[in-house]
Amino acid sequence: MPDQPQPFSKRAEELVGDLRGIPSDEPRRSRKRPTQPLAAVVEQLMQKYQIGREAPEHAIRARWPEIVGAANATYSHPARLDRNMLTVFASHAVVRNELFLHREEIVARIRQLPGCADVKALNLRAG
Repeated sequence: MPDQPQPFSKRAEELVGDLRGIPSDEPRRSRKRPTQPLAAVVEQLMQKYQIGREAPEHAIRARWPEIVGAANATYSHPARLDRNMLTVFASHAVVRNELFLHREEIVARIRQLPGCADVKALNLRAG
């Protein structure tokens, strides 16, 4: 015999509530999920947002002038790393074009930095 009784489906709870005349206080599209320990949730968030840890973006920002050159570094800066793609803002069209032409070489230099081996591409934006 199971230790805990199995919960009714949402549809069954709605039918019983309608039969008894008790309105449901839960939103229709919500889903009940098992409760997780707070420590596990906090650890997941700290890992996701790199809180208290050295993020690859920090290493890239620190070495950006060496990666792209001092002249290009003054008009561009790496913003964030999402799904193995580094978003770079370039405030000058010529610099953005220069970075675009040398993007494979820049990615190869970035991948040599510690913790940055997953970077696969650059996303160049005006900014």
